[in-house]
Amino acid sequence: MALSDVVPITLREFREAGGVDDWRVLSEGACAFFATGSLVASASFVSALAEVPGIDGHHPAIDVRHEGVTIRLITMTDEHYGMSSRDIALARDISTVARRLGLIADPAAVQTLLVVPGAPDTAAVLPFWRAVLGYEP
Repeated sequence: MALSDVVPITLREFREAGGVDDWRVLSEGACAFFATGSLVASASFVSALAEVPGIDGHHPAIDVRHEGVTIRLITMTDEHYGMSSRDIALARDISTVARRLGLIADPAAVQTLLVVPGAPDTAAVLPFWRAVLGYEP
């Protein structure tokens, strides 16, 4: 897919788009958790998602668990890595399938923790990272 086929969007544009209330944008993309209550229901949901037009070309990350399904959307092409209009459209379609199956999203269940190692005084923290990572200079 060429960049000309992808319309990059901002976090604000995603949040203000209608039909994406189930979704939260985290550092790794737009994410949603749909509670299912069983592995069978989770698998049925994923099976229904396979019928969404264009889903196979967008490659969502899907985490299937007995308590529910977490889905992550982000546009990745040779020219673009980030949110795009494709993510809005697919998020809406996925939420529609979930509602059709009687599934309810739990936006509070979608969380992330990003740790970026670094410090103003790298000499002071280098012994720690050597010990944790087995780093040999």
